[in-house]
Amino acid sequence: MIAFMVKRLFHALLVMFVISIIAFAIQDNLGDPIQQMVGQSVPESERAELREELGLNDPFLVQYFRFAVNAAQFDFGYSYVFNQPTTEVIARHLPATLELVAAATFLIIVFSIPIGVYSAIKPRAWLSRFFMSVSIVGISIPVFLTAITLIQLFAIGVTWTPFPADTAWGSWLNDVISTEGGMPAYGRGDPVHVFGPWETNFASLKGLTYLVLPAISLASIMLPLFIRLIRAEMLEVLQSDYVKFARAKGISLRRIYFLHALKNTMLPVITVGGVQIGTLVAYTILTETVFQWPGMGLMFLDAIERSDIPLIVTYLMIVGLIFVITNTIVDLIYGLVNPTVKLTGQSA
Repeated sequence: MIAFMVKRLFHALLVMFVISIIAFAIQDNLGDPIQQMVGQSVPESERAELREELGLNDPFLVQYFRFAVNAAQFDFGYSYVFNQPTTEVIARHLPATLELVAAATFLIIVFSIPIGVYSAIKPRAWLSRFFMSVSIVGISIPVFLTAITLIQLFAIGVTWTPFPADTAWGSWLNDVISTEGGMPAYGRGDPVHVFGPWETNFASLKGLTYLVLPAISLASIMLPLFIRLIRAEMLEVLQSDYVKFARAKGISLRRIYFLHALKNTMLPVITVGGVQIGTLVAYTILTETVFQWPGMGLMFLDAIERSDIPLIVTYLMIVGLIFVITNTIVDLIYGLVNPTVKLTGQSA
């Protein structure tokens, strides 16, 4: 375990080094920060003086070395727009993004496992075919379209009257297929303060209502993928020899499905799922934009529009760090689920 952690720490530092170079190298193509800071009326002499003061005229290697030394101390500079340390700006927006990802992950786990397992156990049932058809549609629909549809249905409301409204049965059916709306679909509401910059929507029922539509939209990206992945892996495991032997011994089907088969099904799912859950952090950009959710994604787009280069670079570094941490945790969980897997890479 210690050797594995040392090896992963080395890999993490190497990955973060590459990410830092890429993030720092693209800053020259993101616009002129001086123009965003001072506007059009400031004379060129003052602009040149400010550029020299900020070190923007230094060679690339000098600027990167200065950035790397500060980044090692978790100091990524000051935001040009907010005039605050970029880490403080990130800290204000990070809780909202992490809560949105956590809520979407919860929905993915709760729905994908039972649906995937059921579709594998009864692949020819009409409900299984329905789930597979819906999953194909779900994979094909972009997240922003799902978000807009949910807003229309549950925030604004839709009134459909295809049946005769002057009859009792027609009026009842019209009410069934119509939606009243009223769900929150803008912002985060009034989250409960926890400590420091951390505020949470999980601490109140009203706060959870603000999470529902954004979380469903974000989960819709990965949920169909996980359902199909679990189903495919479960079908393969159910055809293995040890499952057939367990059935021959008379072990209950429930024990075979949910103890023996599901445990081995989850190994590749954990591997793929860990990477995909980390990807949700990047996908929050679209979801947060549609719902105006005040997280890192919305902050990142605002930083690009205003050419806030230090904030952009800090965002890329933080997202890269989240990916590295996520992949390390996945490797640890993989070893716990399957003890025959040696984390050091040696054969069991």
